[in-house]
Amino acid sequence: MFGLIGHSTSFEAARRKASELGFDHIAEGDLDVWCSAPPQLVEHVEVTSATGRTIQGAYIDSCFVPEMLSRFKTARRKVLNAMELAQKKGIDITALGGFTSIIFENFNLLQHQHVRSTTLAWERFTTGNTHTAWVICRQVENNAPSLGIDLKKATVAVVGATGDIGSAVCRWLSSRTGVAELLLVARQQKPLEDLQEELGGGRILSLEDALPEADVVVWVASMPRTLEIDTSRLKTPCLMIDGGYPKNLDTHVAAKGIHVLKGGIVEFFTDIGWSMMEIAEMEKPQRQMFACFAEAMLLEFESHHTNFSWGRNNITLEKMDFIGGASVRHGFTTLNLQGLPQAAAA
Repeated sequence: MFGLIGHSTSFEAARRKASELGFDHIAEGDLDVWCSAPPQLVEHVEVTSATGRTIQGAYIDSCFVPEMLSRFKTARRKVLNAMELAQKKGIDITALGGFTSIIFENFNLLQHQHVRSTTLAWERFTTGNTHTAWVICRQVENNAPSLGIDLKKATVAVVGATGDIGSAVCRWLSSRTGVAELLLVARQQKPLEDLQEELGGGRILSLEDALPEADVVVWVASMPRTLEIDTSRLKTPCLMIDGGYPKNLDTHVAAKGIHVLKGGIVEFFTDIGWSMMEIAEMEKPQRQMFACFAEAMLLEFESHHTNFSWGRNNITLEKMDFIGGASVRHGFTTLNLQGLPQAAAA
């Protein structure tokens, strides 16, 4: 069985969903009530692959909302409690979605393996970052040519280059696409220098200096709400892949010739009888989902029960090949600029 741990996009959205599900005692509570609310297994689902194999899964709402991010102990407790519930329900492989994986990595929850009487088995969990990185790379490869951007002549900036997904994207673009130039953007200098040495190239630039040079921008860092981008300095055409969370890049760079694509989202070949993706505000909630969620499904389809994406900067090209091949084989596609599915060869 596969599992997905997620959360609503806002406190108000969470209250509406709780009311729909009949959790009135939570729906009517204030943020403090939600901070103490336990995780809930809200839905079971059955999914059949394009190969014909059928698997079962469950969706767990962590009862976390973004408004809790400033409450360190609350955020940490929410994620660990949801993981404990998944393990107690006997779920073989569970993906951490949205802010839950970010909290796990940034707050170093590996130091907290014991949750009350439960010892978390790390092999039962995955961040889903390998599949997300592969999908973002395929979105670059599939969509840049449609804008007349030749990747072998193009400059690609990766914002958040030293993160788990960002570093994987850099490895793929450098090794598999032969981009003309790779611009590395992140907050801390030493990890950038280490990545540059690993790649054997790439230029380290500030965000302000990198954006005007880029034909393609892969954004895999959280977007600060206060950030302002001067679109008049950007190249046209310019492809921007919004691979961060939340996906709000389009609100910062709305301009002619700037094409923003929501990154790291896949579409299944047929409808899935669930309501969980409505929480994530997908355009087609019966088919579309975050690639990190799909990773848990793919690992279940493949009977590959392991913490496939785990730790920081451990994503290899071989793992991306494996999960990418499985993604295509079982019926997932990436999205193109028009919001329609576009088949991707492994």
